Amino acid sequence: MGLRDFHPAVLATALATFVSFLGIGVVDPILPSIAREMGASHFMVMFLFTSYLLVMGLSNLFAGALATRIGSKNTMLLGIAIVAVFAGACSLVSTIESLAVLRGFWGLGNALFTTTALAIIVGVAAGNSETAITLYEASLGFGIACGPLLGGLLGAQSWRLPFAGTSILMIIAFGFVVATVTEPDAERQQGVRDIVGTFRHTGVLTNAVIGLLYTFGFFTLLAYTPLILGLGTLQIGLVFFAWGLFVIVGSAVLSPRLNRRFGTPEVTGGALAAFAGILCLMWLSSGNSGALSGLVIVGGLFCGILNANLSTLAMSISSHSRSAASGAFNSLRFTGGAFAPITAGYLSQHYAATVPFLLGALAVVVGLVVLLGRFSDFRFSEPEPATGH
Repeated sequence: MGLRDFHPAVLATALATFVSFLGIGVVDPILPSIAREMGASHFMVMFLFTSYLLVMGLSNLFAGALATRIGSKNTMLLGIAIVAVFAGACSLVSTIESLAVLRGFWGLGNALFTTTALAIIVGVAAGNSETAITLYEASLGFGIACGPLLGGLLGAQSWRLPFAGTSILMIIAFGFVVATVTEPDAERQQGVRDIVGTFRHTGVLTNAVIGLLYTFGFFTLLAYTPLILGLGTLQIGLVFFAWGLFVIVGSAVLSPRLNRRFGTPEVTGGALAAFAGILCLMWLSSGNSGALSGLVIVGGLFCGILNANLSTLAMSISSHSRSAASGAFNSLRFTGGAFAPITAGYLSQHYAATVPFLLGALAVVVGLVVLLGRFSDFRFSEPEPATGH
């Protein structure tokens, strides 16, 4: 399927998603610079991710409900505006505490955006939601990939510039969404109780728990690794740019092909096992820059597969509305992932620098165990039957 086959609103939202997720990766290359200039420990610097993720996770509980009241497009625009304002404010402050608070508000904006973006894409692409979600995950991955590159290029001059650059890009995205995105079919109004109520479905809850455990490992890699790579700002940006490209390959190329060939449960379980293995190797790397960089990049393949598969399940595993399903899934996984950065900062401060990767691997392994024990909760796609000749 080519891009011309997608509804214009799907393409518009995917492009806005790309711009929005620049803001996650843009921070990676400048973390060491922020730590040096502000005299902050690894533990304190990790609050820039933890405050962002924690607020983002909790905000997803009402983001979907808000969308059913004021519309998905208006909710998305509100999220973009909040990100633009607080990303710009980040470029003006001088303490790590102020940055952490502003990043929390940034997380609120991103929650409003991500919940509605996924709902819009699935709602508009009726009958072709799996392919649309693949496009969404590819846009997300490309945004995360280009974020570090932008952060590395601008951060080499000043750690403040990536924040300012993100703000400008979000203002551009705001105008783009206003001009091109259309409102999908309205969903019934719902509240926080409806979002939480989706967890009564065992498949929804199981998928969200797996997402939480995987996301813990994901943000151990993404948020913590830049602090111990021992590379310059631009070099860190290039490493995570390559990682993001591998995320795209995993989500947009490998995931749909492997799912059709082997079945979604097998692919998801295999990707969890492989990602846990990558984190274990990072634990054993003794902080070697070359080894860590290579493992980070290869790990992007499995991150991409897991991002795509878990998001697809979140939107299709139950009869709940798209906004409720997306809000519930994102709430649990990002709230859980919020504790990965500060836990990594604490462990590195009191133990060895690579110990956080061991904990991340253990979390992902627990996710694999949950998956293996709950196969029957999911409506996974089945392998294609072999054809004779």
